[in-house]
Amino acid sequence: MELIDDEGRLFGRVNVIDALVVLLIVAVVVAGAAFMLTDDSAPAPETNTTYATLDVGTVSPYVVDAIEEGDSYEPDGASALRITDVHLTPQGEDTRVVLRVALEGERNNQDSLTYAGAPPRLGRTLDITTDRYQIDGQIRSVGDSDALATEKQRVLLSSQVDTGTAADVTPGDEIRLSGRTVAHIEDVTTYATNRPTQRQLLVEATLTAHHQQDRLRFGDSTVRRGQTITLPTSDYTLEGQIEQVGGDINVGATTTRTVTLRMEEVREDFADAIEPGMVERTGDTTVARVTGVETEPSLIIATGDDGSVNVVDHPVNREVTITADLQLRETPSGLAFKGDQIRQGSTVTLDLGTATVEATVVSVNR
Repeated sequence: MELIDDEGRLFGRVNVIDALVVLLIVAVVVAGAAFMLTDDSAPAPETNTTYATLDVGTVSPYVVDAIEEGDSYEPDGASALRITDVHLTPQGEDTRVVLRVALEGERNNQDSLTYAGAPPRLGRTLDITTDRYQIDGQIRSVGDSDALATEKQRVLLSSQVDTGTAADVTPGDEIRLSGRTVAHIEDVTTYATNRPTQRQLLVEATLTAHHQQDRLRFGDSTVRRGQTITLPTSDYTLEGQIEQVGGDINVGATTTRTVTLRMEEVREDFADAIEPGMVERTGDTTVARVTGVETEPSLIIATGDDGSVNVVDHPVNREVTITADLQLRETPSGLAFKGDQIRQGSTVTLDLGTATVEATVVSVNR
C-alpha cells in the first residue's frame, strides 16, 4: 500500500497486513472499554436463602433408601435446592417422606426470594431430580430453621392380633425405615380373647412424630386418641389404635374392681363348669378372679293342655350371674378391661382355662 501526501508526492509504503493489525488492536481496545462501562452499570443480582418443609407423600422403599441429607438440585441457573433434614414414617406398605430443604434464589422486590420463577408459596409443588431419583412435594411451611420440627411422643396402643404376632411383639423392638429409627416399643401386655387364635395387646410405644400445621403427625395420622397407626418391623406389622397420648402411661398400672356379669340362655352343663376361684392369668399376673356364681333356670312361656299360658323353668338353659374381681385400667375415657372400655351393657370375655366366658356387664362397683 502506497501513502501519498496532499501535494501528490509519494510518502511511503505500508504493508496491508500491518494496517489490518493496527485496526484490530484499536477495535479490541474500544470494545473492552465499552464492556467495562456496561459491567459497571449492571451489578449481579442479589441472592437469598430460605428453608421450607416439603411433604413428599408416600414413596416406595427403594426410592426412600436413596434420599439423603445434602442431596441438591438446580432447576435453573438462578435457583438451587438442598435437602437439610429427612423425616420418615410408615404408611401402609410404603413410607411417608417429609423433607426440610434450603432454597436459594434471586432476591425479589418483596425482599424475599424467587425460586424457579416464583416465590416459595405454601401449597406450591417443587420437584427434586438427582442422578438416583426424581420426587416432588408440596410446601407446608417456610422458615429460618434448617431442621424439621419433630417430637418424641409416648402413646398407648391397643391391637388385636394373632397369637404368633402377639408372641413377637417385645419391649425394646425398634421400628426402622431406611436405617432410621422412627418408633420404639417400650412395654407390652397380652390378654386372651374369646377366640383362641387371637390376643389383645396393650402396647406402650414412643413415636418420632413431626409438627405440621400446628398438629403432631405420624405418617398420615394425627397423634391423638382414636387414630390408627402402623408399626412395621422385619418380623411383624402391628396396627394399633391410640388409646392415650402422653401423660402417665404404664400398661402394668391397674385398679381392681368387683364387676357383676350375666349370661343368659346357657346350657346347664356349661353353667355348672363355672365355679368360684377360677382365674384368668396373663403371665404371672391374675387379671380376673371369679368370686361368686349364681345359677337359676331360664324362664319360658308354655301353653298347657287346657290352653292356659304359663311361665315355667327351661329344662336345660340357665341364667348365670357371676361376681368377679377384674384388673381394670384408668383411661381418659373411663375404665378399660384388657384394652376395651367396660361399662354397664358392654361385653367382656374371661379365659378361665377350662371355660371361656362371654358375659354382659351388669355393674362395676367402686
